[in-house]
Amino acid sequence: MNALDRAAAAARACTLCTDLPLGPLPVLRVSATARLLIIGQAPGTRVHESGIPWDDASGERLRGWLGIDRETFYDVARIALVGSGLCYPGTLPGGGDAPPRRICGDVWHPRLLPLMPRIALTLLVGSYAQARVLGPGAVGERMRQFRAFLPSHFPLPHPSWRTAAWERRNPFFAEEVLPALRAAVARALG
Repeated sequence: MNALDRAAAAARACTLCTDLPLGPLPVLRVSATARLLIIGQAPGTRVHESGIPWDDASGERLRGWLGIDRETFYDVARIALVGSGLCYPGTLPGGGDAPPRRICGDVWHPRLLPLMPRIALTLLVGSYAQARVLGPGAVGERMRQFRAFLPSHFPLPHPSWRTAAWERRNPFFAEEVLPALRAAVARALG
């Protein structure tokens, strides 16, 4: 077992957050050969149940944005999938998923990400992933300035159903961002 396999096994066995509503069940896919890293927010209930990252409607929308099929998306030799939080964080009192727990990324990102040396592009999907890597900032403004983060990072909004209205109000996303995203992903994957 190599260092990345050991770190991933330790992450999957993590019990730092035993108070999570559905219990700890870390979900991630990593590989030393991956060229594209997708850092999302945290698993939802469906992903918690399946154990497969992005195995929900948000994942379908993300794959559509990227212009890649499910088989390519889940080719762990090419694409690594790691959340800002690795476990389902529960819900907020008013509805919606709670934010990922900061301790998760603080503990596991430094142990996992350096062991993936071939990453050519990191997609930062959603405000929590962007804040973790880029610091504070507005997602909409980052979308307008996405070129400033290339070639190493590409910020994206979270692909939930709530984003559909934002996309309609911001046609530049489909006209400018998505073609550039698809080209950057194609370059990263070779």
